[in-house]
Amino acid sequence: MKKFLPIIVALLYLSACKNPTQKNTENTFRQAAEYEPTEAIWMLYPQVTHKKNEPITAVTLQIIEALAPYTNIKFVVPNDSVEVLAKKLIPAKLLENKSVSILKFPYREFWTRDFGPSFLVNDKGEKAMADFMFNTWGYNDTSSVEAKTDEKLDEAIANYYKIPIIATNIVSEGGDHELNSKGTLLLVEAVEKHRNPGHTLDEIAAEFKRVLGVTKVIWLKQGVRDDDNSTFGKIEGPDKKMFYTVLTTNGHVDEFARFVNDSTILLAWVKPEDKKSAVEIESARRMEVNYNILKNSTDQNGKPFKIIKVPMPYPVLNTLQPGDGVYDILSELTYKDGSIFPKGKTIDVIAAASYLNFLIANKVVLMAKYWKPGLPLEIKKRDQEAFNMIQNVFPDKKIIAINTLAVNLGGGGMHCITINEPKTLKK
Repeated sequence: MKKFLPIIVALLYLSACKNPTQKNTENTFRQAAEYEPTEAIWMLYPQVTHKKNEPITAVTLQIIEALAPYTNIKFVVPNDSVEVLAKKLIPAKLLENKSVSILKFPYREFWTRDFGPSFLVNDKGEKAMADFMFNTWGYNDTSSVEAKTDEKLDEAIANYYKIPIIATNIVSEGGDHELNSKGTLLLVEAVEKHRNPGHTLDEIAAEFKRVLGVTKVIWLKQGVRDDDNSTFGKIEGPDKKMFYTVLTTNGHVDEFARFVNDSTILLAWVKPEDKKSAVEIESARRMEVNYNILKNSTDQNGKPFKIIKVPMPYPVLNTLQPGDGVYDILSELTYKDGSIFPKGKTIDVIAAASYLNFLIANKVVLMAKYWKPGLPLEIKKRDQEAFNMIQNVFPDKKIIAINTLAVNLGGGGMHCITINEPKTLKK
């Protein structure tokens, strides 16, 4: 019996996975670019707090109020009690005029972009749902309760709307999918190999082409240093101090490289004068590698890209202590460098800060800012520099800057906690 056990286990595993050839339709679906017309923005009510006195709901409200004049918002809650909280948070007028609709589906985390509804469209005006596996950014297994609960959200929404599901056994998150409207996709090797160690890059790319309807995949190497997976251990920052990353993704593309039209890519960049610490020096090295990849790449038609370098924020440093949501999770991790977490003591952390983690929704773009009264004016100047560059590439859109620190302290930004549902356009 023992010699057959591995076969039995393998069969049970496969039966629990998605059917990788599942298509559910003969029509050709594709994922729309974010700058194409948006039907709605989806968000999840945050059931967590990363740090005391840094309410994520405050950022959530600012995003909702900024988006409401330009697009509908579909706001998901997991149960009746959270629905009560959501109705207290959202201005009554936005609920009354249907700018915000509340829907109820189970979930745990609130990173909508990564495991939420990833809608696909076709030329017939129909929609489908792309359905990837999820392992909580590599911090758990796909079979864990945490992963399975959130992974099922997109399926539940697809079933609710009675649209087909295009599924895959590849583990991936929406924050690492950056594409134009013509079929070119940017992926990060460090992220996708971390999630799928048993697959080659060619195998992964083939599945993305099948599921998202893209025709070309460009592999970038790594994300910024302060987005490295937290289990790798502390990183060296300003003044040679050591900092924990905050349950980060290991380098999602939406932190550092973004399409703003079919041929133009914004790339995060460390200015020469900013290379003052190990974290900035390493991020600079990685972005130079990615720049050379993009410079030597072409789009789906063989044409070169226009690449615009956008200065990165100065490192956003903070502290966490026992009782802070992210602290408590970090304290339970096993660190691959052999280090021991100092339970009970305050720790230094570096937030996942990015100007390129912006959200495009019809005639508005929401981006991050980091200055607030009491901080050095150089931060305010850098915020303004980034704002001006974003405005220049979106001359016909309103740019709204929001302080996203409460979200950044959990490993992502406003793009990560939202996802676009595209409009269906018949050809």
